[in-house]
Amino acid sequence: MMNNIPKKSTSRSLFYRVSAWLHLWLGLVTGIIMVIVCITACIWVFQDEITAYVLEPETRIAYQDKPVLSPSQLQKIAQEKFPEKKVAYATYQQGRAIYLGLGEGRRGGTSLRINPYSGEIISVNERKQGEVDFFRFILNGHRFLWLPWEIGRPIVNYSTLIFVITLITGMVLWWPKKWTKSTREKSFLIKWKGTFKRVNYDLHNVLGFYSLLIVFAIACTGMVYGIEWFSKGLYWSTSGGKSIPDFARHESDSLQLGKHYTPQKAMDLAWNKVLSQHPDAEGFYYNFPDTSKAKSLINITIYPSAGKYYDHVAYSFDQHTLAKMPAHEVYGANFENASFGVKLRKMNYDIHVGSILGLPGKVIAFFASLIGASLPITGFIIWWGKRKKGKKNKKTIAEKEKKLSSIEMRDKLHAEKNVKQPIPKSYRPVLNISKLK
Repeated sequence: MMNNIPKKSTSRSLFYRVSAWLHLWLGLVTGIIMVIVCITACIWVFQDEITAYVLEPETRIAYQDKPVLSPSQLQKIAQEKFPEKKVAYATYQQGRAIYLGLGEGRRGGTSLRINPYSGEIISVNERKQGEVDFFRFILNGHRFLWLPWEIGRPIVNYSTLIFVITLITGMVLWWPKKWTKSTREKSFLIKWKGTFKRVNYDLHNVLGFYSLLIVFAIACTGMVYGIEWFSKGLYWSTSGGKSIPDFARHESDSLQLGKHYTPQKAMDLAWNKVLSQHPDAEGFYYNFPDTSKAKSLINITIYPSAGKYYDHVAYSFDQHTLAKMPAHEVYGANFENASFGVKLRKMNYDIHVGSILGLPGKVIAFFASLIGASLPITGFIIWWGKRKKGKKNKKTIAEKEKKLSSIEMRDKLHAEKNVKQPIPKSYRPVLNISKLK
């Protein structure tokens, strides 16, 4: 019976057993979510390269030693083709066509690809309301699982937090109890010639270790965008106890409307002012002012390095007077002179996608995300295999108990049959004492 079978003893500490329990059940709860988040991350990492060389190769424009189109020229080109639509923003990127956005963003809009030197319209893309392109679809899955924002976003954010906990508990489980040659081989090498169960275990255990720090960094930088208390807490801890300032709402002086410049003149003057300070910049983001709103601003962001965002510089100007608005203390700070906490916050996106190290960093981020997607799958297979083994062991134990019970019963009956029973007095023979004499 069960009580007669000794229980398997364990020398593991309570901390280890709690870590194992958390690692298993938290991983099972969030597994499918993190597979989706990590796979979409793999694709998004190379969205610039895939767009330029696969989806839109015609938008690659060789550098020419002459001025690019000004904002007012872009606005004129757009209004000639789409006079009823407002020009919203333009993205300049070295070696690529200008991306000019018209309309109202997510509620439907039109985008133009324009040669930055000749003004030729390379392509026109008109989106209906709710329609998204391939990479916007990927990003929507990555950020909120294609669910309504208010539902999917918290699910992704806190599943990522749980994933970070499973990474930490996974490190606890990975750490060998004793460092021997055998444990080192199991911890650092994949036994490709082993059974499927062994290879699967090694893929989970070994690859999980090698990718731990990178996946941890990607996950934490992702939570900066989604979990407010985490974002503020991280900045506080890395800036010496400072709180990250809120964004101040700046506006153009509506009382100066029409007194200084025409809208087109103001756009170009602001552009030239910034361009003169950053003649070697690799990219620009130009946000056109909404001329129907007198308080709207001109916003320009400079990207000095190709494919990187951490050293960007943001400018805001009054659309009537071209007065420069105060920059944000963190996001508008000069990277070179910034404190550690500010630098880390400005590098957050580059760390998240790996571009902090250029193309090699993106490759590392790709494989780390791919491993991150595999961990819930290999972990589930390990758990499922142990579950089936557990059922088999229980069945074997039950059979042994049944067999043991039948043997015990047989032995008991056999013993009862062999016990000499007392003979009743009525059946005892009467001895003839005289014959004994």
